[in-house]
Amino acid sequence: MRRTARPLSEHYGDLVRVSLMEARPASLHTYQLMSATRLKKSQVTRGIRHIRDVSAAEHLTPIIWTRKDGYMFSDDPADWIEYEKKQLRTVLGRLTRMITGTLDPHLARNPDDEWAQLAIAQLTGVRATLAQLAK
Repeated sequence: MRRTARPLSEHYGDLVRVSLMEARPASLHTYQLMSATRLKKSQVTRGIRHIRDVSAAEHLTPIIWTRKDGYMFSDDPADWIEYEKKQLRTVLGRLTRMITGTLDPHLARNPDDEWAQLAIAQLTGVRATLAQLAK
């Protein structure tokens, strides 16, 4: 039987997850994860991405990041909510800039464009929802 290799991101994710679990309740910055796992920065980044995409849901351990503390698995729902709100504020900011910098001028120059009208109508609702969630 032929053996298939695991995707590298899964391997990196496992190494990063184990290091973060061992550090609990403390957190680790990227350079500390690099030292603990002996991975390069890009590999740690891929590992974090894998944890966010797959591993956190499988192991029921939400991963959060703060500028002060770095990456961590927190058991405190208040930490999760604070992180989620920060992420939503980031998405809201990007969406707002896309609307004001691209869609609004698009509609100002071509007010009858059906696609732009649909996009602005839909995204205005998304923007309002994100603003509520980010509070």
